[in-house]
Amino acid sequence: MTERQPWQWDERTWRGHVARVRAGRSLRPASWPGGARVAVALSFDSDHETIWLRGGATGPGGLAQGEYGSRVGAPRVLRLLDRFGIPASFFMPAVSALLHPDEVRDYAAAGHEVGMHGWIHESNALLDPADERELALRAADTLEKLSGTRPVGIRTPAWEFSDHTLEITRELGLLYDSSLMADDEPYELLADGEPTGVVEIPVEWIRDDVPYLLLEYGGMLRACPPPRDVAGIWRDEFDAALEEGGLFQLTMHPHVIGHRSRMAVLRELLEHIDAQQGVWYATHAQVAEYVLEQASR
Repeated sequence: MTERQPWQWDERTWRGHVARVRAGRSLRPASWPGGARVAVALSFDSDHETIWLRGGATGPGGLAQGEYGSRVGAPRVLRLLDRFGIPASFFMPAVSALLHPDEVRDYAAAGHEVGMHGWIHESNALLDPADERELALRAADTLEKLSGTRPVGIRTPAWEFSDHTLEITRELGLLYDSSLMADDEPYELLADGEPTGVVEIPVEWIRDDVPYLLLEYGGMLRACPPPRDVAGIWRDEFDAALEEGGLFQLTMHPHVIGHRSRMAVLRELLEHIDAQQGVWYATHAQVAEYVLEQASR
């Protein structure tokens, strides 16, 4: 039988697809800890070599670009975070963690969160449910062994969700996901219309360094905006979150943001944020814990 095309779906079919994973109640709190006016949650996806390995690319050129993230980018990021006294969340594929175990330990020793980011930055949409589940369990065990703490949150590789990702996330007992884009503020995930108790800390390409600052994307060289133009976009995002009393979440990658001209962007942004009154810096796990606690009152 020929598979039906989307324009041939009946209402039950398209509604079912839309409802599979959906945004539920907003978890934006009435206030942040200590009367803070805004929550700032910085995150870094420490993909390193897995960006190439996931597709079977084993040439030294690509792998060297990934190695830069661990060898140069991550130490620069850690030094800058230490300078400002800011905690952050590092989402790391398990293979990346196994390649760079000292880096994982450095994150943990500095008080940062280590979260799940797949096994080898695989595409969940291409996996059958059993393989996706096995890789997730293996990744969680690996990060726990290397960091000393069981991960409580996940960012799916490339922000991809299969039909089974949320089910696996719940089976692992994870507190939150940070892969979806239905809001600016934290919200609860629904599975087929039912509350799950899983917090979503939403991401957005606007608040990601790759679209702006990576010269080669998808195998093609492309023009990038001047880095300080990107700082202006992110500053505007933060200023609006401050005005609304909401969450400012940012996603970066050590092999992208870790270059000298790109670090200037992050440094200037943090200088702007740090000059404001009422900023609560938190890991993604801390944000998720706090909003759930407030919602239960």
